Amino acid sequence: MDNIFREHKDSLPPYTQQELEFDGVNIDNFYVKGNLETYFEDFEYSLVNAVDDTESVDDVEITTYIPRLNHKEFSFIADVTNEKNHDVLATVRIFAWPHEDNNGVPFSFDDGRWNAIELDKFWVMLHPGHNHLDRSSFDSSVTVPDVPSYQFIKDRTEEAIQQGKELHIEEFESSLGLPNRFLIPKGNKDGLEMDLVIAITDGQADAAVEGLHENTSFNHYGCADGIYPDNRPHGYPLDRHVDDSRIFEELHNFKHIQVKVFHHE
Repeated sequence: MDNIFREHKDSLPPYTQQELEFDGVNIDNFYVKGNLETYFEDFEYSLVNAVDDTESVDDVEITTYIPRLNHKEFSFIADVTNEKNHDVLATVRIFAWPHEDNNGVPFSFDDGRWNAIELDKFWVMLHPGHNHLDRSSFDSSVTVPDVPSYQFIKDRTEEAIQQGKELHIEEFESSLGLPNRFLIPKGNKDGLEMDLVIAITDGQADAAVEGLHENTSFNHYGCADGIYPDNRPHGYPLDRHVDDSRIFEELHNFKHIQVKVFHHE
């Protein structure tokens, strides 16, 4: 299926440099704050719903521990200059792909971008002059928090009733997206080399709905009870064949760096 879809995408004309430019917006610097580190954690999983009981028998809390992959928090940092004399709406798109294939051969830009995963996408208002963007990995719009257990919701509900307060579990409202702990791939002790890119595009042209810069309650599947928020195709601007990587590397609204993902037991 992947090769069929790529054949279709490769049949489309590549983006020109003029189509990819965001006039007046320059990315001066781009880096990751914090180490990219993955690890396995022991997660306590409630089995209360898996056990039959009766009302005459008191509930007994039953749990088990399972190892699961997670990562330490990190942030994407970008220093961006808006050369215009007014605010501009921008779409920030961050992708990563393995630097090498399974034979240790570095990917070309064109093959690499086809293997890219979207790490984040968000809208931001850029003010005239310098803008410092600091985006936590926990805020990624393509991920969601872990789904709470039945016991967690039960405890929160009982606590709210006892205290006479409203129950707030809005952070678990969206279930569309990867668990945040799967945002980056498992690293290794020597550091898994990854190519990391950021593209800042015209948010006014990109946004399919209003107010995207005011919240992050959307993801790459779309808004709840709404439409897909991005007018651009999924994976833009890496979704089409790239004849010459210099078309991207020479853009002022694009940065390409290399990072390493480590794994610690």
